[in-house]
Formats: sequence, C-alpha cells, structure tokens
Amino acid sequence: MTRPILPVEEPITEDDAFLEEVVQSASIPTIMMSIVHLTGSRDILQGPIRPGPAMLGDAQGGLSDTDRAQVRALALEALKAYRDGGCQLPPPPSPETIHEMMSFMVGQEVPAQYVPMMLEEMALDGQDARDVHWDENVATDIKQRFHVIVIGAGMSGLLAAIRLEEAGIPYTVIEKNDGIGGTWYENTYPGCRVDIANHFYCYSFEPNHDWPEHFSQRRELRAYFEGCADKYGVRPHVRFETEVARMHWDAAASEWAVTIRSKDGTEQKLRANAIISGVGQLNRPKFPDIDGQASFEGIAFHSAEWEHEHDLEGRNVAVIGTGASALQLVPEVAKQAGQLYVFQRSPAWMLPNASYHAQVSEGKKWLLKHVPYYSRWYRFLLFWPGSDGLMPSLIVDPEWPHPERSVNALNDAARIFFTDYMKEQVSDPELLEKVVPKYPPFGKRMLQDNGSWLDALQRDNVELVTEGIERITEKGVLTDDGQERPVDVIVFASGFHANRFLHPMNVVGNDGIGLAERWGDDPSAYLGITIPHYPNLFCLYGPATNLAHAGSIIFHSECQVRYIMGCLKALLEGGHSAMECRPEVNEAYNERLDETASKTVWAHPGMNSWYKNSKGRVTTTSPWLLVDYWRWTQEPDLSDYMLS
Repeated sequence: MTRPILPVEEPITEDDAFLEEVVQSASIPTIMMSIVHLTGSRDILQGPIRPGPAMLGDAQGGLSDTDRAQVRALALEALKAYRDGGCQLPPPPSPETIHEMMSFMVGQEVPAQYVPMMLEEMALDGQDARDVHWDENVATDIKQRFHVIVIGAGMSGLLAAIRLEEAGIPYTVIEKNDGIGGTWYENTYPGCRVDIANHFYCYSFEPNHDWPEHFSQRRELRAYFEGCADKYGVRPHVRFETEVARMHWDAAASEWAVTIRSKDGTEQKLRANAIISGVGQLNRPKFPDIDGQASFEGIAFHSAEWEHEHDLEGRNVAVIGTGASALQLVPEVAKQAGQLYVFQRSPAWMLPNASYHAQVSEGKKWLLKHVPYYSRWYRFLLFWPGSDGLMPSLIVDPEWPHPERSVNALNDAARIFFTDYMKEQVSDPELLEKVVPKYPPFGKRMLQDNGSWLDALQRDNVELVTEGIERITEKGVLTDDGQERPVDVIVFASGFHANRFLHPMNVVGNDGIGLAERWGDDPSAYLGITIPHYPNLFCLYGPATNLAHAGSIIFHSECQVRYIMGCLKALLEGGHSAMECRPEVNEAYNERLDETASKTVWAHPGMNSWYKNSKGRVTTTSPWLLVDYWRWTQEPDLSDYMLS
C-alpha cells in the first residue's frame, strides 16, 4: 500500500511577517480553495471575486491586482488562525461543495462526469484510489507462485513495479540501461526538459513539492524516479544492463518463456506468468533516410545519444530536424557553436509559455508543503486546462472552407493566435515565412516555447535552412539548391521509431506468429494494452495511447497500470492461469478508434508526422477523451477475455 496522501506535509510555525510575505507567491485560485478547507466556510465561493476560465500557463485566474490583494489578505488571516489553532482543520467540505469548488476555481462548469476522475486524481480524501485492493482469500503462497516480468525501468515500468511490490506479487524488471528513468536516463542533450508542468508530471500518489523549475530538466526528473525506485523498494528487483531478446508463449505451461541478454552478450532463460511491457514509444532513435551519412568525416550522433566528449565551442554544427528535441537543444547549442545550421523539413506550432524555463520560488515550495490541500488543488489547476477542453478544436468540420490551414473555426482561431505570437518575435519577413507552419495547429506535436527558439534562429551565427537535403558529404551537408554547408558536427534530431512497438524484441504468441510480423507498421491493441494471441502480455504506452491533446502521460500510465493490476487480480482470485483478449473485441475497439481518429486533425491528409503509419493510419496517438479512457480502464470487463 502506498502511504496516505496527506493534506499538508508540515505544520505552520512561522510568524505573521513571514506569512504575509509568502502569500505573495500564491496562485490566487489555488489559495482560495485552501481558504475553504482552512475555514470550513463557503463564503469565498459566494463572494464577488471569481477566477476567469483557467488557461495553460496562468496560475492567477486572470484576476486584477486589487482582487488578488483582497484574496491574499483573506488567506493571511486564515493561515494565522490555522497556525494559532494548532494546525487543526474543520470537517472537510461536502461532495457538493467540492464540485462547486472545482467549477469556481477554473471559471467554468466542470461536468459531473469529470468529478469522480478529478477527485481520484486529487486524492482529497487522502486515499490512493488507483491502488488495487485484493481479496483476502488470495493466499500469499498463490501470489508467490505468480511471477511477472516488467520490461523497462522508465516512468511506466517503474510504476508497474511499485504496484506489484504493493500487491506482494514477485516480479523482475529488465532494464537495458544501468540506471532508472527511461527517457530521462537516455536523453542528455543540452536543454532537455519535460514539457508538461512538473507539479502534474509526477505520480499522483507521490507528489514532489521541491521541483526546482516549473518544467524541470532531465537531471531532476531522473532523480525523482530514482528516488521513487528506492522509496518503494523496487531497485533490488531490477536487472540492469539487460535486454529481453525474445519470448514465446508456452501454452502447455501457461507461461512466457523469456530469453534475456546481458551487456556482455550472455543469454539466460526465465519463465514468467505475465509480462508487462514498459518499453515506451520514443526510445529507439531514428536516423533520416539521407544519402552519404557514412561518408561524413566529422562527428555525427543522434540527439538521444548525445556524445558529451565533443566540445562544440566555436565549431560549425548542423542540427537536422526541428521537432521537440531540436526546440530544446538548438538555443543551447547556438550559444556555443561558431556557426549553427538548423535544417528544417517542416516548422512546428508552439504554445506560448513564459514559465517554460522559470524557477519555482521558495515561497511557492513553502505553500505546497505547508498550506492544507494547496498542492492538490494546484495539481487540478494544471490538469484542467490541459484536459479534454481542447478536443473540440481538433475535430474536423466537413463544412469548414479552409481545410488546408485549419480544421474548424476554433482551430483557425488558435492558428491566428499562434501566428501572431511568432509575428511579435520575428521582424524578418523571410524568416517568418519559414517558421509559420502551413498545416493546421495541433496536427503535429505542439511544443512549449518562451521565446528562446525564435530568438536562437535570429542569432548572427544561426541559419535556418529549409531547402531539402540532397546528401551528406565528407565535409558537410549539400542541399537541393546545390549549396554545401561545411560542418564539423552533425546532430540528428530526427525522432524515434515510434511505430515499432516492442522493437527489437521477438515476441511469439500462442499461434506461433511473431508480433512484429503480425503488426508490421500497423500496430493495434485493445485499449492499447492487450493483444489477441498473446495471453498475459500487457502493454504500457502501447498503440494509440500517446497523448497529443491533453493530460500527462503519467496520468495515462496510472490508468493502464490499474487496469493491468485488475487483470492480474482477476487471474489470481479466479484461479485462472491465462487471459487473452478476444479477437472480435480488439477488432471492434480498433474500428471505433479508427473512425474516431479519422475525424481529427492528426489524420489530416496534409499531415506528415510520427503519429501515422505508412498508410496514413493514426497508430500512436489516442483520439479519446481522457474521461472516457479513465472510465474504460478502471477495471477489466472479463467478458472481453478468454480465461483459461
């Protein structure tokens, strides 16, 4: 069991002067919710000061300076009374009041269907609702005979291991690296950071109130997951520097026969009753199909495999690609390189975010630790504007007259807003023409930006190259216009093999067919989790579960891990050895998924992205509302499975 999620970590002992100063750091909508908890009164909900609609990057609710000052004064009095009363809280608000508080805080009605999901996410009752509770009739020795292999010790694999540890089910984690963290272990390029607000990008049951930045860098992210591995006792179960080479389902034994390979090439055979794959979608670097790469005499590497031994100071550097990694690393490399050439196939839309590189103040850290329920409501404030509200702007309107630039009126309004943001930063018409995308907003991965990207492109030592690359030469990069740009270093910021799930493992099911052969580049799985013919194999971050419209991938992983633990619970409590998704269930689900995805901006015919396979099918990204996927994954419907 995870520890209770307390309303506050530490009592308030500071004097009035300190409290008066620290409330200046407060998010006003958040501290208003804490006032309700501190006082037991709904008065502030009935007052004239009401936050406006919640927006990404705005923690102040659009309130005036006068309104904020009044709220801070109320908060100060409430905090002093709480301190002077021995840090005792009145009875908690009623469920009806909690719903009212949600809508009040985000300046819009929170539909009733979202309330259970958000209550679970916020854990206001102090309970970890995503922990699976087991039937006491399942004896310890039954659990001990059931062994699970988890593949990967990144965010999702670690989460699965934590839940298995809590459940008392034996498990082994196979990790190809020599440390915890997955993508935050592997990606070490300059400027690497998360693009989901950090106080939301952490496990719901393990909030971190000490993030140094609102969007922290990979060192802090990796340290967080390393800390979780130690705190929850997972590390002793991890076999580092080891990969799963192949595995096949042994029908006679109802087990997976697994061959693992250590770093030195030594192989060993293991047996497992179930497999949980946490290998991720974005962990196998992809190099572009450009002629001449082997002929280059300089230094070349992928951004996900950064070679830190090379000093870029004063050198001519080429960065090929302008996706998420490039947006982060180019501003940093530009400060070092003598000349930097950025080769762009297509520009990216960006979400303006002034806090993208901002530090978290000590006052904010104090509030998160000391003010009752402040951290839980702050998490809600981050979650809600990044939730399902964006979805209407992503649905194709068949009557919309400008399909080449946008998919509906809301989407077009976003295009105008994002374009104006770029115009404010770029005065050169030629550069502006290059950086403003022609495709609809949100069709590709949206990137967070605080102005550093366009500022870097306008440096004297940086050139944005939009001509196609003909080939790489011995000395540099030759473009289609016949110009060769000499470089000492090439960085391929060209993404990953996102569509090759579970690659390069050889996974053979109960019909003798390998998963790579069955899928090709058209992967599908029921809920992105289970696959017909592959019993007791569960995927995390599987096909069509990437989040491109809302939420945090940690939220999605918590939904998936709860579902998987529910499956294991059903096996053990029911005395079953195996469960296999029914083919007709998987087929029906993926027909609905394709129908839904086909009506979104991601399927736009002018869109070329890693969300699609070679046939144009959206295979990586989820088209579902978060609330729907959350509901579907609360527990497995056993009628969807063949149990043996």
